[in-house]
Order: sequence, then structure tokens, then C-alpha cells
Amino acid sequence: MSDFTQQFIQFAIQKQVLRFGEFKTKAGRLSPYFFNAGLFNDGESLMKLGEFYAAAILKSGIRFDMLFGPAYKGITLAASIAIALARQGHNVPYAYNRKEAKDHGEGGTIVGAPLAGNVLIVDDVISAGTSVRESVDIIRSQGATPCGVAIAIDRQERGLGELSAVQEVQRDNGIPVISIASLADLIRYLEGAPELQTYKPAVERYRTEFGVI
Repeated sequence: MSDFTQQFIQFAIQKQVLRFGEFKTKAGRLSPYFFNAGLFNDGESLMKLGEFYAAAILKSGIRFDMLFGPAYKGITLAASIAIALARQGHNVPYAYNRKEAKDHGEGGTIVGAPLAGNVLIVDDVISAGTSVRESVDIIRSQGATPCGVAIAIDRQERGLGELSAVQEVQRDNGIPVISIASLADLIRYLEGAPELQTYKPAVERYRTEFGVI
């Protein structure tokens, strides 16, 4: 587990973005943990989140020309990641979409830089992959090339079939998905955190029942 991955998990727990208990997922499963990136809701949190994404993106080696953040959570993610990358000498443009087309002013559904070249999609998690599919369609419709997806946490659990939701996105769209942390990373973190040991058995049982390695 990378240092930034461990630090990210610790930070998410401290901010109560990553919580333990019993939570119903979109798939109707009862999950022993829940991640809500919307709770990174102040300046310091968003700044640090962008830095964690930037670290994972640069480590991945994915070649990209710009960022795209699908509305709505992807908007602030794209902006914070672009700032974090610029601080490390990688100044790249970013764009995001509107849910509804604007019929006045500049019009259209895309805000920010024109979509061009290799475009890296940034989002919080992948559940059903709907947001990624929509983003891929938008990017390709502008003549650009989707080159990957960066997310915060890979839950590593089954999607519609035997593959995980992330693996389905990779298969269906032909692009890699990278994450700051994964379910496997979370379990390793719990192993070294005595104050969180009570949650580890439930998380391991969940991985056994629904997980995909």
C-alpha cells in the first residue's frame, strides 16, 4: 500500500467521509462501510483530496492531455485535481458537463476547456458505471479520446455479473481505471488500526460474499 493510499484512508476516516456500520448500496446490498466524497466539503479537505488524486494519477503513468469531471461531484474534483497537478508542474486544462444544455450565453453542455486529445475522467466511485459511459460518449462526440478514469475508492465488488463494476467499465469502454485506494487497501489499513478492529470482520465477510479480486 502506497504511503499516500494509507494517508488518504486515514484522512477519509477522520473527516467521516469513510464510515463503518450498515449501509444499503445502490445494488441493494448491506455494506459494512460507506464512502461519501461529498463530505469533503471545505477548502482544506478539497485541497488535500486533489493532492491524493494527483499522486495516484501521476503514479499510474497514464498519458493524458486534460481532465473531465462529470456533473456534479466530478466538477469540484476536476478543479481540485487540476490545481494539485499544476503545483507539481503539470498544468493541464479541465472541463465538465452540465446536466441540461444552456440555451443562452455560450450555450452548450460543456464548461471549461474544449475537449481535445486524451481526456482523463475523474469521479468519486464507480457503482453501475453509468456516469463513465455518459462521459465517454460526451468526450467521443467532441472528437476527443477518453484515456482512463480516476476514482477515489475501488470497492472491488461484483457489478452486473462476475466482474467488478470497475472491471466492467474497463471491459466495456476499453480504458483503464485507477484509484487512490481499494477495498483490499482498506482491509490492510484496518489490520494496523487497533481502534478499528471491531469493523474488520464485517468488512472481510462482505468481501468474501460480494468481492472480486
